[in-house]
Amino acid sequence: MEQPPRLAPDTPPASGALVALERDLAALRDAWVGAMPAWGAIRGSAQVEAEQMGDAGLMQAVDGLAKVRRDVDALFASVAAEVAKRSGPEFGEVGFAKAQGFHNPVRLVAAATGGSRADAQRLIAVGVATTERQTFVGERMPARHPHVAAALQAATISLEAASAITTMLDRVSMRADVCQADVVEHALVELAERVPLETLSRGVREAEARLDPDGVEPREDELRMERSLTMREDARGIVHLHARLDPESAAPVKAAIDALVSDALRRRRPDEAAGGGADGTGFGAVELRPDGAALGAGELRPVIDDHRTIPQIQADALAALARHTLGCTQTATPLAKTTMIVRVDLDTLVNELGHAGIDGLERPISAATARRMAADAEIIPAVLGGDSLPLDLGRAARLFTKAQRLALGERDGGCASCGQNIGYVEAHHIDWWERDTGPTDLSNGVLLCSFCHHMIHRDGWHIHASPTEVWFIPPPHIDPSQVPRLGGRARFELRDAAAA
Repeated sequence: MEQPPRLAPDTPPASGALVALERDLAALRDAWVGAMPAWGAIRGSAQVEAEQMGDAGLMQAVDGLAKVRRDVDALFASVAAEVAKRSGPEFGEVGFAKAQGFHNPVRLVAAATGGSRADAQRLIAVGVATTERQTFVGERMPARHPHVAAALQAATISLEAASAITTMLDRVSMRADVCQADVVEHALVELAERVPLETLSRGVREAEARLDPDGVEPREDELRMERSLTMREDARGIVHLHARLDPESAAPVKAAIDALVSDALRRRRPDEAAGGGADGTGFGAVELRPDGAALGAGELRPVIDDHRTIPQIQADALAALARHTLGCTQTATPLAKTTMIVRVDLDTLVNELGHAGIDGLERPISAATARRMAADAEIIPAVLGGDSLPLDLGRAARLFTKAQRLALGERDGGCASCGQNIGYVEAHHIDWWERDTGPTDLSNGVLLCSFCHHMIHRDGWHIHASPTEVWFIPPPHIDPSQVPRLGGRARFELRDAAAA
């Protein structure tokens, strides 16, 4: 049975709204004290005490603080919603905010928190979306988004996650089916409880495209009207470029620059290019070339070391593209092997109903845009549901083919572990080619970024892959229960919700 929070003898009992906060504060207190050394602990500031904690204790303190912070955010959202309600225009000059000397409730909340008006607006908006409503006769009704409200009150999701979900649902509320929206809300809340905000954001975008497929193209039109490029030269002679591009315009620009940047990074990693990969595949430039071919001997040893930062390499790539356009008649080698992938269901391509995606960009595009881009001879559409290619090579080949990488990209959506952009990941054998005689098949392939690839091998993670899902099994020292963790695109596509 759950024990009530411990209170000092003279502490009044908590109100119903504060029970969860006081319970979690008590749990934080216990975790903090338990994280300190049993003997010889030095009491002092938070920094002094945190420095004495072991790794496990420090992690418990982090979890406890995060839970308390979510409790406070949930309470503040409810209070901020009440501030907004009492400050409505119908109250005029006697409204709550103006009576306190503020122009509106957003400024009042921002002044109270010391934060920005944008943060205050988000706090109020989440509060309004997740607090109970009242009819004119005083009857209480459920919150506009009950699943988000329940998770927020239980402190299982953050305020930012609640804002991302409710903002999207409100945006499509006039066009989305009510029952389907409820299913999607529940699925997004479950997703928010187990993944970081960046991954949730991808799920929210995917859910919006499914709930409101007719709205994708109008939103594209709005983004396209906002496209711009400004150039100015400052007093020192530095030219400043500032571009705002819609997804269709940005895709080829990003793909071209990424190709040149990736080529430069591969060339300055001679040790990896020489075949020192952890899985015996020569992870590095040998497997990372866009066409799957190994680098030549002359490419393994640059004469001059490249110490440019990523932004500097990107700037040089943009200049190289411009010079090529002005005077060159042949495409540079990295660009000749670069493919821009538009992923679209066959039904969507044929009937123009639904949405599609561009590898490297996270916002969905409309069916009409997908058809237009698929008609470009320089773009290869990855049509899902059409005739398939033979993608299992067994032991006949060591390197994954371009077709296999496209198929892995559809399943994994980028790094199957962390979600890194698909432009910065590579295909790797789950069972190593040499040590485990692993086949070059889709069931033995996974897309990973460099960091996750090395961490998985170093810490001893196991990977199980199917045609539609990737599961990561943590080692016992990370999770004694070794509960599998879902990876790949299935984390944020909400397939079950979309099919409901």
